[in-house]
Amino acid sequence: MANRKFTAVLNKKIESGKVMNALAHMTAGLVGNSQKIDEMGVIDYADKDGGPHIASKHPFIILKADNSNKIRTLREAAREKGVEFASFTQAMTVGTWEEQMAASTATTESDLEYYGICLFGEKSVVEE
Repeated sequence: MANRKFTAVLNKKIESGKVMNALAHMTAGLVGNSQKIDEMGVIDYADKDGGPHIASKHPFIILKADNSNKIRTLREAAREKGVEFASFTQAMTVGTWEEQMAASTATTESDLEYYGICLFGEKSVVEE
């Protein structure tokens, strides 16, 4: 289990507030939907006073991609290799979550603008 890592790749063309929002949603989605939750190494780094500080013991690397197409290519590679991932697109930024789902469903994958992708898996595979 020690050879696992999280990696997020964020579209550098998206403003920082929007891309950080995307990162939060992707991370929550990845963890919440994971079939490997036990492997994610979530632990309590309790302080001396017993206060909880919950985080993963695995590395979480954040990288930048030049554009949406780079993230699209990475997403396809993750799918091919069986790496768990969550992605976030522009369609997920409009209105309510119901409107976001409708916008996503109405958009072909090739027309989606990717804000980012968050991956979790074997360190050697994710680094590849």
